[in-house]
Amino acid sequence: MPKAYVFTRYGGPETEALAEVDRPSPGPGEVLVAVRVAGVNPVDWKLRTGYRRPGETDTRTFPAVFGSEVSGTVAETGADVDGFAVGDEVFGNTVAGGYAEYALLPATVTAHKPAELSFEDAATLPVAAATAFDGARQLDLPAGATVLVTGAGGGVGSAAVQIARALGLRAVGVASESKKDFVESLGAVHVPSGPDLAVRVRAVAPDGVDGVYDLVGGEVLAEAATLLTDPTKLITAGAPAPEVEKLGGARVERARTAAVLDEVARLVVGGRLDPHVTQTFPLDRAGEALRTVEDGHARGKIVIEVTA
Repeated sequence: MPKAYVFTRYGGPETEALAEVDRPSPGPGEVLVAVRVAGVNPVDWKLRTGYRRPGETDTRTFPAVFGSEVSGTVAETGADVDGFAVGDEVFGNTVAGGYAEYALLPATVTAHKPAELSFEDAATLPVAAATAFDGARQLDLPAGATVLVTGAGGGVGSAAVQIARALGLRAVGVASESKKDFVESLGAVHVPSGPDLAVRVRAVAPDGVDGVYDLVGGEVLAEAATLLTDPTKLITAGAPAPEVEKLGGARVERARTAAVLDEVARLVVGGRLDPHVTQTFPLDRAGEALRTVEDGHARGKIVIEVTA
């Protein structure tokens, strides 16, 4: 039976296990992918604790497989699927988990992997890079404008900085002092995180900023909002909708389409976006990969290589 890394109930790391699971069967509009690489994201461990994505109402079935993004090859297609054939190299968002030897993907959020794009980089794009791309498009700032990115050292933040630079924006990235060199290597002006953030940002942007892409929430979001003259240019993927709406902003609106995946893949192939995969773990060490992200010290992206 295929192997997968799962959680057996809501809770902490003690609920996790490498398990044998049934091979999934694709339904209408789905493709079954033999997974090469799975991306690791903060939402993975948050779901284990009982967190629900905005709008999610379904009851989770246990054991639940971790993971939301993968790359691999098509093993089988369901009914009403056009444009994909067995053996195609693809990447996309999963239906129900990706830390597994096989994963189901909706065909509408699956893209063909360009030959120039590695499986490792491809597996990082559906969540982090696509979220960054959707947010940049939502802000819709003109070239030359200044955007503040909080949490700039993480997977979404580092992608957001690079996409902003690709759009001709000046990026100011908030991250810990230990990530200063990394943030600056992305083309951003680094501002250390911590209390009195707004004071430090104004030291490099005296007139404030034209847009804020927040990935942290809480006090960081509230302080960043004071740097804007137009509160509608405040978006977050790090806080619940009510928290940002009371400040005049909004949650990032996810497109979740294959077209967006194609766009971010082109940015990588064109050299304008580097996913910065910094660590790779095998499937039997998926717990270590998840701890690296859960501890909050990961730089760039962490991936799980399921098959070589």
